[in-house]
Amino acid sequence: MEQTPSMTTLPPTATTSRQALLDKIQDHSAHIAIIGMGYVGLPLAVCVAKVGYTVSGIDLNQPRVDMLNQGDSYIADVSNEELAPLVQSQQIQATSDFSVLADSDVIIICVPTPLTKNRDPDISYIRKAGEQIARFLRPGQLITLESTTYPGTTEEVLLPLLQQSGLTVGEDFFIAHSPERVDPGNARYTTHNTNKVVGGFTPACQEVAAAFYRKTILDIISVSSPGCAEMVKVFENTFRAVNIALVNELALLCDKMGISVWEVIEAASTKPFGMLTFWPGPGVGGHCIPIDPFYLTWKAREYNFHTRFIELAGEINNHMPMFVREKISRALGRLGKPLYGSKILILGMAYKKDLGDWRQSPALDLFNLLLEDDVQLSYCDPYVPQMEDVKGGKHLAEPLTAETLAQADCVVVLTNHSDFDYHFIVEHSPVVVDTRNACAQVLDLRDKIILL
Repeated sequence: MEQTPSMTTLPPTATTSRQALLDKIQDHSAHIAIIGMGYVGLPLAVCVAKVGYTVSGIDLNQPRVDMLNQGDSYIADVSNEELAPLVQSQQIQATSDFSVLADSDVIIICVPTPLTKNRDPDISYIRKAGEQIARFLRPGQLITLESTTYPGTTEEVLLPLLQQSGLTVGEDFFIAHSPERVDPGNARYTTHNTNKVVGGFTPACQEVAAAFYRKTILDIISVSSPGCAEMVKVFENTFRAVNIALVNELALLCDKMGISVWEVIEAASTKPFGMLTFWPGPGVGGHCIPIDPFYLTWKAREYNFHTRFIELAGEINNHMPMFVREKISRALGRLGKPLYGSKILILGMAYKKDLGDWRQSPALDLFNLLLEDDVQLSYCDPYVPQMEDVKGGKHLAEPLTAETLAQADCVVVLTNHSDFDYHFIVEHSPVVVDTRNACAQVLDLRDKIILL
């Protein structure tokens, strides 16, 4: 059921632009443009095209554009079997030319929002997208921002760019924030069946944006403003970051006390109320949890407010690769070997199991840490065939063989891919540091396994 916020009633004199756009949305004749065809944009394009809309995907990465126009997907959540028919029927076409915005009725921004080196928000991609939209803005267009950002971005950054056209928001054009909720690799919750939060700038903006998303998403959650929608997304990811930090800190304490943190959490998770299960690990990675909470921290400073929980959570999660390094050193010490100059094999470079995404991966952080110890590093990951370290060194994934495992002084499980045979890994390794409890079912070789 759609939840409706407390809003003022729309004026009885609905504008021609608004009604014309609503009519196009209802009969699927609206042309949709999506700026940014990455982990958010491409699945959204497929979802929108499947219900009958024509989609132009805009991306400045030309090889990506070429792949899309050949029906080849570079995103694990979108198969070629899904994409190719939509490309062949011209329901999805990719381009690097922003002039297609002039003929688009709905424009969705799905661009990256990284952090600067000082952990400040980098919204330059949003600004550039807004500048391009402003060039082609005309009456009867809906612009929605899906990129995760700090509360206020839609109204304070994007809207002023569009208002330079002289058009009136809520009458001539419509703007809303509707944060993406993509969980890469999640087969149960996809773009189509994950509840969609929508916050329009005016009641008319809300009506138009909700009408569009209702055509492609099962359930729409209406909120009172773009700022509220932006806060919803950063809170969701901050909630996860803080709880992951809590179990990571518990892991640090349990390590000192000689208690298995895995046993503690597994037992605690049997409580049928008041408990959500989070697991420790080598850190946090991906495009959301390591980044999004700092957008809120940065914005809070504007109000002379310090988000202490968020900052502390960041410190703890960022410390975990160093703790894993310490565990590796201890594991080698048991074999009478120093960390310096040892051979370390890392299993899993991706930040999440069964994915090829290694953005912000804690495995990369550990890799770079171990480089400082002159460790001889290699890695295996069936989803990440090659990677680049902080010094610009190129590395290719090794095959996971008995010989590869035996040649290492220590094997470290950083990503618990389903493809890995963990009994085989433990059997052929001198010692395994398991940061994910991936070897839980290996019962006969426990003396070779060191848990986080």
